[in-house]
Amino acid sequence: MLQPLNSLPSTAIPGGTGHDSDAPLSLLRMSVGDEALAVSIDDVREILQVARLTPLPRTPDFVRGVMNLRGAVVPVIDLSARLGGPATVTGRRSCIVVVDATDAAPANAAGNDPDGPGQPFTVGLLVDAVYEVFDRAAHEVESAPALGTRVAPGFLRGITRSGGQLIGVLALQHVLAADELSNAIAAWRTH
Repeated sequence: MLQPLNSLPSTAIPGGTGHDSDAPLSLLRMSVGDEALAVSIDDVREILQVARLTPLPRTPDFVRGVMNLRGAVVPVIDLSARLGGPATVTGRRSCIVVVDATDAAPANAAGNDPDGPGQPFTVGLLVDAVYEVFDRAAHEVESAPALGTRVAPGFLRGITRSGGQLIGVLALQHVLAADELSNAIAAWRTH
């Protein structure tokens, strides 16, 4: 289902390689349920109003369907449901954030990554609202705590603050890991 649509690699955010600790990061702040989350603006292709989605039969709640994006079929993931929350009820501020992500490539038995980064793909993320783009230095994004967040720490690259609010910075390569999504979809199917 998550097929590569282009060859644009996603840009790493804190904790990745190739970033100066004081290099500014541009993050898109959005609302997912009661959570304030952010993604690297480098991963965002566009932001769209929620339009007609074609539902896919026998898929879990987090797969809202597919949409036609200028001739390409793009899966739409309900980010709240994917992160373990309730399904998003679409409202007038709801939107789809279209992101280019790179799947985390599986490691071999020795723990090495023989093929380098995983395959790039495009997916739409259904969110409750999008607010702003803000900048943070890489050192201002702290490690995600093991406890105390509603979002599983494995889905977070880190946390930062904006306007006195804690904001989780998503690790899209983990949230959208194709093998994990495929396994969840396969387990949901009735035989």
